[in-house]
Amino acid sequence: MRVALFVTCVNDALYPETGRAVVRLLERLGVEVDFPPAQTCCGQPQYNTGHRRAAEPLLRRTADAFAGYDHVVAPSGSCVAMVREGYPRMGERARAEGRGDALAAAAAALVPRVRELTEFLVDVLGVTDVGAYYPHTVTYHPSCHGLRTLGLGDRPLRLLRAVRGLTLIELPGAEECCGFGGTFAVKNEAVSVAMGRDKVDHALATDADTLCGADNSCLMHLDGLIRRQDAPVRPLHLAEILACTEADRRPPR
Repeated sequence: MRVALFVTCVNDALYPETGRAVVRLLERLGVEVDFPPAQTCCGQPQYNTGHRRAAEPLLRRTADAFAGYDHVVAPSGSCVAMVREGYPRMGERARAEGRGDALAAAAAALVPRVRELTEFLVDVLGVTDVGAYYPHTVTYHPSCHGLRTLGLGDRPLRLLRAVRGLTLIELPGAEECCGFGGTFAVKNEAVSVAMGRDKVDHALATDADTLCGADNSCLMHLDGLIRRQDAPVRPLHLAEILACTEADRRPPR
């Protein structure tokens, strides 16, 4: 099985340890992982702000970068949702405008192979116990794209429940948005901050020492609010928890 890591821009630029954790985790499970260096942004920022024609070259580049792989795995529901939902729409729009079928064909070739990390682990590899060890109290925030667009359901929770040493506590208001929303946080700062503070308050109410999520964009937003409050909870990507084993000499990050 040849698998490509679709690391995403946020992880590549700000959270490279998440990408490394995905590689360690998948290789531990016997998966051969490649990192195609031609990958760049998937085009989500352009697409979501209305510059949809500007996103089309990024669709083509992404499809070319990941051609030939059995599966493309990303530790970000947001970017996977862009590929699954946005790419077919871009292809259909190009076709409707009389610009041919090439864009739709590129999307169709890529979309069925793209998986969010927890989907790949549970649905493709068929595992929930990945041999992880993380002796901490954890609460889980399900990001909007994973929850609503991809329908990840309880896959992340099943993986967390199987981690040895981990105590999982339900997050109050878990299905509420954290307020990040990409450019939403820039255009609607006050609303975004208020929503984020509510989410942090809910996390603090659990007394968990780790706030886990599957999208570092949301965790980045919450981490900023946590740092300003000097709150006693640590945001951490799910992949970094799942990559931990009893043999590790230090905790992630």
